[in-house]
Amino acid sequence: MVEKDTIRLLRECDAGVKMGVSSINDVIDYTDSDELNKILEKCRAEHNKLDDEIQMHLKRFDDEGKEPNPMAKGMSWMKTNMKLMMHESDKTIADLMTDGCNMGVKSLNKYLNEYEAADEYTKDITKRLINLEEQLAIDMRGFL
Repeated sequence: MVEKDTIRLLRECDAGVKMGVSSINDVIDYTDSDELNKILEKCRAEHNKLDDEIQMHLKRFDDEGKEPNPMAKGMSWMKTNMKLMMHESDKTIADLMTDGCNMGVKSLNKYLNEYEAADEYTKDITKRLINLEEQLAIDMRGFL
């Protein structure tokens, strides 16, 4: 049971970190503020670093991980592009990123509770990803 929950939780972290990087990539070229751009670049780098750790752990279980849900990714992309077409601004970007962070935190906490038999290392990865998302949402407040 520990191994199954560990793999399942790692897969959700894998999908979550990929979704986060994809969302940052979708908006970063539209930033006006150098400060906002730096925050997003730093967060993307931290997500990529965590993704490397997730990939190493998945390889231990001979698992390929999980891609974000294509429907969720597509809907996110559409929402982002529609909002940016209507009003391209740092405020819009901050709003989009805050919504995404909140959804990520909610999902990851749900999976953390659902896969409670996962090993402590994987739970720690999940908590660090949750903290990254929470911190990004806090960092976005000054741009809302």
